[in-house]
Amino acid sequence: MTGIDSLIGTITSVRIAGPGREFLIDDEPVDIFIDEGLISDIAPAGAIPPRGEVLEGNGAWVVPGLWDNHVHTVQWALATERVALGGAASAAEAAAIMSASAPLPDGRKVGSGFRDAMWPDAPTLDLLDNATGSIPTYLINADVHSTWLNSAALSLEGFTSSDGMLREQDAFEISRRLNAVDPERGDIAVRAAGERAASRGVTGLVDFDMAWNADAWPRRVAAGFASHRVEFAVYPFDLTRAIAAGLRTGELHEAPDAPEAGRGLVHVGPLKIISDGSLGTRTAACSHSYPGDPENFGILTVPPAELTELLTVATGAGLAVAVHAIGDRAVTGALDAFTVSGAVGTIEHAQLVRHADLARFGRLGVIASVQPQHALDDRDLVGKHWAGQTSIGYPLGALRDAGVELRFGSDAPVAPLDPWQAIAAAVTRTDDDRDPWHPEERLTREQSIQASVRTALRPGEIADIVLCGLDPLTASGVDLRGMPVLATLVAGRVTHGA
Repeated sequence: MTGIDSLIGTITSVRIAGPGREFLIDDEPVDIFIDEGLISDIAPAGAIPPRGEVLEGNGAWVVPGLWDNHVHTVQWALATERVALGGAASAAEAAAIMSASAPLPDGRKVGSGFRDAMWPDAPTLDLLDNATGSIPTYLINADVHSTWLNSAALSLEGFTSSDGMLREQDAFEISRRLNAVDPERGDIAVRAAGERAASRGVTGLVDFDMAWNADAWPRRVAAGFASHRVEFAVYPFDLTRAIAAGLRTGELHEAPDAPEAGRGLVHVGPLKIISDGSLGTRTAACSHSYPGDPENFGILTVPPAELTELLTVATGAGLAVAVHAIGDRAVTGALDAFTVSGAVGTIEHAQLVRHADLARFGRLGVIASVQPQHALDDRDLVGKHWAGQTSIGYPLGALRDAGVELRFGSDAPVAPLDPWQAIAAAVTRTDDDRDPWHPEERLTREQSIQASVRTALRPGEIADIVLCGLDPLTASGVDLRGMPVLATLVAGRVTHGA
């Protein structure tokens, strides 16, 4: 019997449903042979004797290993110990939830996931103080671009705010401090989160944690982390340090004594730059103002000249870039900077894109790293706060038709770290009983899987493989979201199931 960390030599009797199926002459089951972490052969089921340890596929469907291309890993991992506020329908309800919650062992109360953009009442300092008293209390917006603190927390952190709200850089600083837990505690949470990710077929992710990840990931691997691959980002505040350390995007980054199971998993990712705000905090940089606030067009948090300079420096140092740009003004500015600097990389989110920028996106070869579930989580926010915008909201089909490569992610903890949620959202553009939201932006199942993988199932490719209990090319939206993941393999090693 196989189990976690088993090295598989042969997967028997499976049907290829993702990239790689185009090389097969029919849909009959095949056996997949693995040698030294690579797919060495694919043959009709039973045609070649199995070798090595065998994983019985029993007719399951297989796709290449799934990637989540946008994760705030530590924040996602710690979400399990924070108070969930996604269901709070008002500021008063959120304050009441925090009032009834228990403090963490460090004496602070931390909640996450609130969405005040749709609340009928406004968060205030008095409201939260009355509910939580002298216990330092922190509420993190679902989009992470704002936080609501009581007076005790503001005093502890050295901030002032008339309503208790901190936005953008101040909010990010609060999140960084809350995430900077004892390394052992954080690493345990990350390891558990990695196991959950593997259970959903994840074999790799891009980590945008706002910390110096070049030390954290080798440490985690040395302690036994081996659930999936990681590409870790650096931020502008660490750019000089990253260059001095010789970090270059794509290069392997691991300790010499990394355990066998963890070798080859950690690579240097991009320079992450946050160039504007968010829809939920009403700070995404847009062409038209926000309703009821005619002076508010959102904010460009990095001036255009500085953005171009950052991309130029990163490119000269061998770093790709990942530019957070949500509003259409920010997307235009990011594309301008890519044009001038010659940088390579991604625009993260691209939730509002001018029609004229679609062709530029494609010509420049910039990848759109998007989170399809956000379109469904935000559709009511769009109706309220972006109704007057004239650019394309949450494009998928329009970007793909313009020749733009798409990569899917979750932005966890903003949305769950589950690629099947992203795939289902892209295919259906709905997750409730409402009609699809802008159905013209839907993608096919094949296109959505392609945006969620980095490899194909064919000889010579890395043996990152997911065994599925349903055919993802015919499954309904509901079934895609609940896709049974029977086993996950990273370079032929079982990380889940079996």
